[in-house]
Amino acid sequence: MPGGRLTQQERQQIALGLADGLAYAEIARRVDRPTSTITREVMRNGGPTAYRADLAHRATEHRAHRRRQAAPRDSRTLPQPHGRDAEAVRAYEEVFTTVMMASGMPTMMARVMASLTLTDTGSLTASELVQRLQVSPASISKAVTFLDSQGLIRRERDERRRERYVVDDDVWYQSMMASARSIAQLVETARQGVGVLGPGTPAGARLENVARFLDFVSESTARAAEQAREILHTKPEPASDSTP
Repeated sequence: MPGGRLTQQERQQIALGLADGLAYAEIARRVDRPTSTITREVMRNGGPTAYRADLAHRATEHRAHRRRQAAPRDSRTLPQPHGRDAEAVRAYEEVFTTVMMASGMPTMMARVMASLTLTDTGSLTASELVQRLQVSPASISKAVTFLDSQGLIRRERDERRRERYVVDDDVWYQSMMASARSIAQLVETARQGVGVLGPGTPAGARLENVARFLDFVSESTARAAEQAREILHTKPEPASDSTP
């Protein structure tokens, strides 16, 4: 399996595969690359409907140039804790970010969310995020405002009175509950449509079926989130050097 960056020819094959409606896994098989590589490539370059091979290639070259310019700053980065492979962590963070983007989260918001989630403390300051992501303070501020409004992070002050952005253990529970509430609103709207269009009409019956389906999904999501909530608070067992 080839390594290194995607070539321009490979990007053209990706664009052709997307135009043919192929799944990422099939495109990956054709270019002999991991599916995660194809997913990340497409999502960071416009998504499946807007991907263009030439623009993606130029954007990648531009990012590589910026990384080379930032090399002196990166060289002072402290070693990863717990003996982690820094390159493996960086690659995984890209994958994690890409998956959140695929779920509909804007790019910068996904990058900030990934950074917070993958730190052991679960919190970072604005300046730490700026240094980590190599973006402007304004970009961080906008992303944090969005994530805060969605209940995905919270703000707090540390002992030095700096504002920190925190990912709580409950963030995924709150996200699922927000999703359930959003679906419940769709249920209510669909049932209003039944009254407007008439329950005995084809359109009214369609909306009633939609409402029943989404109502079940909403209730199931909320119930499952409540039942599984404690899992989010499970702490890792302390490592032991002793041999059983």
